[in-house]
Amino acid sequence: MTIKVNEPPNELEGAKVIKWAWSGDKPFGYLRYEDEQFEPVEIYGLAICQYDDSDNVYRFSCDKNWEVQQDDVYKSVEDAVRQLPDQYRLVSAEWRTK
Repeated sequence: MTIKVNEPPNELEGAKVIKWAWSGDKPFGYLRYEDEQFEPVEIYGLAICQYDDSDNVYRFSCDKNWEVQQDDVYKSVEDAVRQLPDQYRLVSAEWRTK
């Protein structure tokens, strides 16, 4: 079975995309809000990004349209890839370099 890959733009929220992963037909997982009136958001895209003026990197969790739904900050790309939350492990992430 071939997975359709949806490549992200070169930048997300003003940060340059360094590495990224696309889950395909099934989401990596769901972002659940504490306020139960909001439906869980399906996360299909993960991107490791860096702002020009920062030594840190950010892992953005994105919906089907590469709209950022959540971000986390890390000291290195390796940390951002390795420390993927359990909620985003329904599909194995195959990381690609931008």
